[in-house]
Amino acid sequence: QVQLVESGGGLVQPGGHLRLSCVASGSIFSINVMHWYRQAPGKQRELVAFITSGGNTYYADSVKGRFTISRDNAKNTVYLQMNSLKPEDTAVYYCNWIATTTPTSNVRSYWGQGTQVTVSS
Repeated sequence: QVQLVESGGGLVQPGGHLRLSCVASGSIFSINVMHWYRQAPGKQRELVAFITSGGNTYYADSVKGRFTISRDNAKNTVYLQMNSLKPEDTAVYYCNWIATTTPTSNVRSYWGQGTQVTVSS
């Protein structure tokens, strides 16, 4: 059974930075893509960034130039470095992986439980 656990959230002042981590426990055979999503109160969950197995990245326009996604395959971990944080970045941040657990298993989507990021003075 694969579980994703996010960490690194917290309270930060506008202009500050945080680094989120998402680590998998359990057996992972291959990871197609790693996503970061966020959901603010009263809003739909939105895609923030993703990184593919080949290292290609995507960023939402709202975070481009401020956030950086990276991965450490050896540690089964994905990171989201968030700089120049704004109050509108306040949300619960979730990681989501599209992965397989064995050479013959189907591709599945795995979600973490989320970590709260609050940007406020």
